[in-house]
Amino acid sequence: MTSERIDLGESTEIAAVLGLVPVAGLELLDIGCGAGATSRALVQAGAKVVGIEPDPVQAEKNRQAEPLDGLTFLEGEAQALPFADDSVDGVLFFRSLHHVPIPLMHAALREAARVLKPQGFLCIVEPGMTGSHFAVMRPFHDETEVRTAALAALARTTPALFTEARHYGYVQFARYPHFNALVERVLGQTFNDISRQKVETPEVRALFEAGRTAQGDYLFDQPMSLDLFRGLRTGN
Repeated sequence: MTSERIDLGESTEIAAVLGLVPVAGLELLDIGCGAGATSRALVQAGAKVVGIEPDPVQAEKNRQAEPLDGLTFLEGEAQALPFADDSVDGVLFFRSLHHVPIPLMHAALREAARVLKPQGFLCIVEPGMTGSHFAVMRPFHDETEVRTAALAALARTTPALFTEARHYGYVQFARYPHFNALVERVLGQTFNDISRQKVETPEVRALFEAGRTAQGDYLFDQPMSLDLFRGLRTGN
């Protein structure tokens, strides 16, 4: 089920997915949807989307957000989806598989396969562990272990679930006007318990300063991977 990794160049998550999958008219699950930006983008592209968020604080914010026709938010966990077998056209994890507890990653992938229709697809988008943005984040939020575990879970679990796999890579860029913008972004994530003291250190400031551009802002690259699985195997 292996295939070569195809380079998509510079892109965003949603642009990469929409360039590979025509989502108009499909019923999709966005697992670990966060604040729902990608869920809303998928709806705007013509899909009907349920955004699943395990963090209760963010899930409540989602419930209170401005409604959008075609978009529903639920609080739930990837390994226990409240949907029937063979009921959705696609399941997407945007930067979220590595947030599933490591012992439950296998169950989360099997659960995604369970709810897919026979012609459905599973899309996994994960950040890489190279690039200048990862280097800036690593001193206070090192995700090497969980990201490595997510990739291992994919390699171990998906061959038994799907007959077809396509692997893509792209790069996206994070731009900040100043250091405080990075700090506020990090502290605004309710699913990560990171203190200001861990971010505002000489090491992080030095790494951040290395990204200064000629225009005076700060730019960092983040390599990404996108894995697209189809062809559900029977009996799973």
